Amino acid sequence: MRRRRGMVAAGFFRVLQAALLPVGTVGYVWAVPKLLRYSRRTGVSATLLASLYTRYMQHRLKTRPDEPAARLLTAMPNVSRMAFRLETTPTMTAHLLTGHVPRIYRYPYEGDPPLRHQQTARTSFYDAALRRHLPAMAQLVVLGAGFDTRAYRLPPQHPVRCFEIDQPPTQAFKLRMLRNAGLADDRATYVAADFQTDDWFEQLVAAGFDPARPAFFLWEAVTMYLDRASVETTLRRIGGTAPGSVVAFDYFSAEVIRSRSPFMRYARAATRFAGEPLTFGIDNSPPARVGAAAFVGAFGLTLEEHRNFGRETRRRRAPAGFITALVGRPPRL
Repeated sequence: MRRRRGMVAAGFFRVLQAALLPVGTVGYVWAVPKLLRYSRRTGVSATLLASLYTRYMQHRLKTRPDEPAARLLTAMPNVSRMAFRLETTPTMTAHLLTGHVPRIYRYPYEGDPPLRHQQTARTSFYDAALRRHLPAMAQLVVLGAGFDTRAYRLPPQHPVRCFEIDQPPTQAFKLRMLRNAGLADDRATYVAADFQTDDWFEQLVAAGFDPARPAFFLWEAVTMYLDRASVETTLRRIGGTAPGSVVAFDYFSAEVIRSRSPFMRYARAATRFAGEPLTFGIDNSPPARVGAAAFVGAFGLTLEEHRNFGRETRRRRAPAGFITALVGRPPRL
C-alpha cells in the first residue's frame, strides 16, 4: 500500500512539475546570464554555484540538512532572487502538494547514479567517505573549496583542523558572503591559491598544515576544469603526505569531455564563457576501476573506492567517476 501511494504521489508530482516547467524555464533563462556575466567581470567562479544549488534543494527537501548552504545561496549578489524563485517553483510547488521528492535529490538508491544526478550523488559519496575516515584524521583540506560548508558540519566528537584552498577572487567573495549570511568566518583556515599557477602545497604548509600528520583531502568538482599537469602535480603532492592520508575526488571521462552531445556542447560553451573550460578527463575504458587504480598508483596512492556515474558495460565507458585513494600501500596479509 505504501509503495502504491508513493507511485501515485510521484505521478502527480511529475504532472505538476511539467505544468509549471515554463515558469522554471523563465527563471533559468533569467538567472544564468546574470551569473555568467558576474563571473566574467569579477573572476569569481560560476561553476561553484551548481553544487551549492543542489545542496540548497536537498536542504529544502529535507534529504540533506545544510542550513549554511541555504543561507549562503540567498545572500549572493550574483543570484537573482526573483529568477531563483521562479526556477525552483516547479519542484518545490509539486513537492509541497504531493510530498514526493524527485530521485535526483534522494540519493543513495540502488544502482549507479546517472551523470545527470552526479551533483547530488557525488556529495553523498564525499560525505560517506569523510564520515568513514574522519576519526583517524587530524586535518581536513578542501581543495577548490568554492562554497563548501562542511567546516560547519564537522562532528564535535572528532576535532579536526580544516583548511580551504581556492582562487583568490572566489575565496575573497566567499568570505564576504559568509559575513552577509551571518555565518562565522573562522571555521577554517583560508589559503588563497591557484592550482595551475601557484604552489598551493607550500602555501598550505605556511598556513599551518602539518604534512607529517594524516589528512583528508576533499577535491570535489574541480579536476575537470584543470589541465593534466595541475591534476597530476596535485595528486603527487598528496601522495607525499603522511601515510594514512586520504584523497577523494571526482572526474569526467575523457570521452565525455570530447562528447558532441547537445548537453555537453552547452556545458562546454557555458563553462568556456565563464572562463572555466572543461579540459581534463580520465580514460574510463572498462573496467573503469582498473584504470582508476593505475592512474592514482602512479602518484604513490592506493585505490580504496571507485564509483561510476552512469552505466558501464564491456563496450561502454561510464561518463564519470568518483575515487578515494590512500597515501601509501596497505600492508600485505
